[in-house]
Amino acid sequence: MGVEKIEMENLDSKLMETGRKPPAPKPPNKYERVFQPCLAEIVGTMFFVFIGCVSVIENVPAAGRLQPALVHGLAVAVMVAAMDKISGSHFNPPFTIAIYLCGGMEPSLVVPYLVSQLTGGVLGAGMAKMMTPAERYINATGAAFDILKSDSQLAGAVFGEVAMTCLVTMVVLLVAVNHKTKTPLAPFLVGCTVIINILAGGDISGTCLNPARAFGPAVMTNYWTYHWVYWVGPVGGGVVAAALLRLILGDERLRIVMKT
Repeated sequence: MGVEKIEMENLDSKLMETGRKPPAPKPPNKYERVFQPCLAEIVGTMFFVFIGCVSVIENVPAAGRLQPALVHGLAVAVMVAAMDKISGSHFNPPFTIAIYLCGGMEPSLVVPYLVSQLTGGVLGAGMAKMMTPAERYINATGAAFDILKSDSQLAGAVFGEVAMTCLVTMVVLLVAVNHKTKTPLAPFLVGCTVIINILAGGDISGTCLNPARAFGPAVMTNYWTYHWVYWVGPVGGGVVAAALLRLILGDERLRIVMKT
């Protein structure tokens, strides 16, 4: 009887344990909430800009735009997939601004993210300078955007940067922020959008779409000619994309008009 009683008590204890709710997960500490995401943005942007710059500096003439297009697009896809759970994998100021405007991040992280991305851009451009032969680096202007030579090119370049950045930012918002259209294929879709943008508009503006990608090489080579285009165009495109989601394409949680 004593043995049976002990066994019954053990069984009751096990049943009580299995019936308990699992302990609530501990909230992330300050390092994981603030510092780690910013460090991830620095590292992710750094390697994206590094790989992107090297692909331009070492571009094989016979490949034309295909080599930089594939390298930039695949680099985006890999880095987004790798660091999504740490920082959201922005690596681009227009993405951060648009995601903030769509309520996808804490306001207190916006400025730290932007600073981190620009810092990563400079570090990545510096890595490209250290790796590539000096002659090729100079010939390619350090992969800075030097395709614009006269004011007559400005209208098409600015419009192209706005439109193409709007497209890729809209894809980011639809596949990563908008609940109705979120998908695990987000890295692949964003990377493909970068590829098709570069293939389509590379000869018009250089297809920057990312001020951090333009800023790093400009600092390394001190090349600032028409540099403002690669801020005004991408940031404007990001804001237009956020407006499209907020007014037309977003689900009911995201849309600010036409709610039922």
